[in-house]
Amino acid sequence: MDWNHYRFLSRWPLPAPPAAVLDALDRPEDYPRWWPQVRQVTRLDGATGIVRIRSVLPYDMTLTARQTRRDPAAGILQAALSGDIEGWARWTVTSRGSGSLVRYEQSVDVTKPLLRRFAVPGRPLFRVNHRLMMRSGRRGLTAYLRTV
Repeated sequence: MDWNHYRFLSRWPLPAPPAAVLDALDRPEDYPRWWPQVRQVTRLDGATGIVRIRSVLPYDMTLTARQTRRDPAAGILQAALSGDIEGWARWTVTSRGSGSLVRYEQSVDVTKPLLRRFAVPGRPLFRVNHRLMMRSGRRGLTAYLRTV
């Protein structure tokens, strides 16, 4: 087992239509407005940005996200990730009743030396940290979508 490899899957039922959800997710520079753990997003160009994240555990992660797929008809946004983690992340937004279902998938390898050093004993904490971050993101996006 590679203790520095992670695959995550989160599902967010949201009370907003898919187009509105996808529009919000397609503006990563606004994530810090509704997702407290996304501390900063700096756009480098139309498809690339630097993201600084910090959840419950006392460490920041900095990564470069480069959009590799944008398919509004399919409800898909995907990015390649590099920096403190390497891999990819994908949002898939589908209709669910009168709202949406957001599926977030991520497959990454941790490259940040501090996190690699604590890979085995820290793995359960890192997974909980991610789950808490995703829960906060869902709540934040739900509230944000009510205001736009």
